[in-house]
Amino acid sequence: MTYDVIIVGAGSAGCALAARLSENDSRQVLLLDAGPDYERLDNFPAEISRARSMAATFPGHPINWSFVGELTPGQKYPLARGKLVGGSSAVNGTYFIRGRREDFDQWAALGNDLWSYEQVLPFFKKSERDLDFADEFHGQDGPMPVRRPGQKELQPVSQAFIEACLRAGYPEDPDKNAPAEEGVGPIPRNVVDGFRMNTAVTYLASIRNRPNLTVLGDTFVRRVLFDGKRAVGVETERDGRPAEFRGNEIVLSAGGIKSPHLLMLSGVGPADSLRKHGIDVVHDSPGVGRNVKDHPSVFVNYRVREDRTPLPVDFMPFQTCLNHTAAESTVDGDLQITCGAAPYSRMIGSATGKRIGVPSYLTRPLATLSALRRLPTRLVYTQARNQDNLVLLCSLDAEQSTGEIYLNSADPADSPGISFNYLSDPADLPRVVANVRLALELLQSPQFKHLGAQIVGPTAQDYASAEALRKWVTGNLGTSLHTSSSARMGPESDPTAVVDQYCRVHGVEGLRVVDISIMPTIIRRGPAATAVMIGERAAALFDLTS
Repeated sequence: MTYDVIIVGAGSAGCALAARLSENDSRQVLLLDAGPDYERLDNFPAEISRARSMAATFPGHPINWSFVGELTPGQKYPLARGKLVGGSSAVNGTYFIRGRREDFDQWAALGNDLWSYEQVLPFFKKSERDLDFADEFHGQDGPMPVRRPGQKELQPVSQAFIEACLRAGYPEDPDKNAPAEEGVGPIPRNVVDGFRMNTAVTYLASIRNRPNLTVLGDTFVRRVLFDGKRAVGVETERDGRPAEFRGNEIVLSAGGIKSPHLLMLSGVGPADSLRKHGIDVVHDSPGVGRNVKDHPSVFVNYRVREDRTPLPVDFMPFQTCLNHTAAESTVDGDLQITCGAAPYSRMIGSATGKRIGVPSYLTRPLATLSALRRLPTRLVYTQARNQDNLVLLCSLDAEQSTGEIYLNSADPADSPGISFNYLSDPADLPRVVANVRLALELLQSPQFKHLGAQIVGPTAQDYASAEALRKWVTGNLGTSLHTSSSARMGPESDPTAVVDQYCRVHGVEGLRVVDISIMPTIIRRGPAATAVMIGERAAALFDLTS
């Protein structure tokens, strides 16, 4: 059959989009994903469903794309992305903070007036069921439950972090999803009773019986099919065999890495690069895979007196964070420090949090070893050495540097090249260093000293001078896995824009992109809540243009 809409990628935006589009029972919707479809919460393995578990982010896990990117030239790093129905919302840290008002007003100023804060706020509200706040900024009837850890749920390090930030003069910020002064406070989470409420569970589980909605997992999409300039279907692989699906409109919702990759494989992208790999050019779109933004980050490692208290069943790994502005920065709230509430080793082992049994990654030794071999030995060793440490995650939420996603070959089975070019803009490194220095100061506060906090990395020698700390930061960069803006939205007059504000790909017909790759500029927060909003907003715009 020919579907009215084929959506490629059942992640944060794709599930929301499919659910809303299929509310029109005259519209046949097909939702495809390369990974498995568990359908309901009780079908998900515990290491995925439990919010405390980050096991699926370990390289080589079967529901992890296990991409590898370059943070700086020659500095490789693993990039975990969800490969299942539910996408990265099924494997992430459940951080559900919206972008800021100023982020969306900036989108509007760049020629996307339908995406201003006033325009997107109703769709944030439509997506959520906030369990803590009921006011003009929050929804109570949406699919995504949102709650914040209460005072009694905070781990000792989380409480110490809040008190240390307040003592340092930062304001309290009890609701990070409302316009307010930047400060320290609890992190909104899409978690209920310790379960990660991913978009497959929240948006799809209750509507599986719709006769006009078809969800197919384990379906690897190789490329979009065109008839001239019109997208007419997708070429896929199912059960090791080729299969084609035809549709009146094709939507890529495969995320900040895979959506631009699929565009290029399908002949939409920088013409010279496509021809180099023998791909026929459907449309020369130089912005595809360019203008990539992310949130560079650095782990500050420390230890406290050993605490053998079992983690509660509804434990959330990240409970609190501080948002603040770098000195002399022109962008408010450009820095964030997130306090990890437990060591990584307690998040990748048993989903119960107990140190028993075999860690998840050891149950798949060949896949794990194959994935680890693609990474620098030093990085693997360092992360293994630090897995029992607690961390303050220091991120730059408004980087000036720009990265690129590019083709390695015309084979859809080959991963794309990913180069973030972190710190290539001279404005970025001083801000990351300042954020790390603040984290070190917080760890030396009376609140952390009371817990017996001992800084592990950087060492005293590493931060003995400004130059030493710059060198340490540069050599210990990580990423927040927030790859965005790789198929950015903008008017046709913008030569770097890939889609218009209705999410339609410039230069072709019948093809849209709906995920965080369309962000004109990266938001100053993690993208999970905004990704869901994009699916909601795009669904409303879809009805205006179909």
